[in-house]
Amino acid sequence: MDVEQLVAIDVHTHAEVSADGRTSLSPELLAASATYFGAHGHRQPTIAEMAGYYRERRMAAVVFTVDAEHAMGHPRIGNEEIAASCAEYPDVLIPFASVDPWKGQAGAREVRRLVESYGVRGFKFHPGLQGFAPNDRMAYPMYEVIQELGVPALFHTGQTGIGAGVPGGGGIRLKYCDPLLIDDVAVDFPELRIIMAHPSFPWQDVALAIATHKPYVFIDLSGWSPKYFPPQLVRYANSLLQDKVLFGSDYPVITPDRWLADFEQLDLKPDVRRKILKDNAALLLGLTDPMEQV
Repeated sequence: MDVEQLVAIDVHTHAEVSADGRTSLSPELLAASATYFGAHGHRQPTIAEMAGYYRERRMAAVVFTVDAEHAMGHPRIGNEEIAASCAEYPDVLIPFASVDPWKGQAGAREVRRLVESYGVRGFKFHPGLQGFAPNDRMAYPMYEVIQELGVPALFHTGQTGIGAGVPGGGGIRLKYCDPLLIDDVAVDFPELRIIMAHPSFPWQDVALAIATHKPYVFIDLSGWSPKYFPPQLVRYANSLLQDKVLFGSDYPVITPDRWLADFEQLDLKPDVRRKILKDNAALLLGLTDPMEQV
């Protein structure tokens, strides 16, 4: 991957359809998400189509699904399939994986295998969808391996569009999406690189406090158009957290084209804008040498 030639690195995109046409969520939850984001009529792209889309824009993208088999009862898309598909497009796609934390030690072994044998570069957790508190010790064997392997763990935070408007929220409990639960993980695994995904409504100030206090906790800006960002998020991104904020779109429900057009309207320092769009992610993902940034 030629980072110098990239315009941006999108750290938050979803692979929602397998090669045989299975989806990562039930039709009911996918429909609720589409309604929430106003994305009806958008066909779920294949990984090959995602590669073409991002290559046209001179961007790279982190790609993942969510394994929520225990809580949702819906078969996951295989991590191996996603990793192998991304490996066909190494100039633009970066594979992350998702392992249901309810799998315990078996999940920890899968984490190791995915990194060592399939080149996975990080892991996605969705506490609301997976039905667990991030600081539940059942997940700790998995975090221990992720920390040892030196790859990031990305956690959904804040309200989710998945299940929005469905009776009972489709069984999704928002309390698990409180970023304060991630603070315990940052304490107990002090070398683990953690990404808190999304503006963390209604806990934005909590997320900012954690990212300011814990040196290896980052924030991605996916899932919201930048024109709706809380002002304190923009203020911190432009100052104290300028090295810890990352561009993410939430593609395909939000396109990078829409996100970047609104991002241009934010009052940010030029060097901060570049850090958010590319440099911070390149360092975090090990795509560039830290000394190159000195």
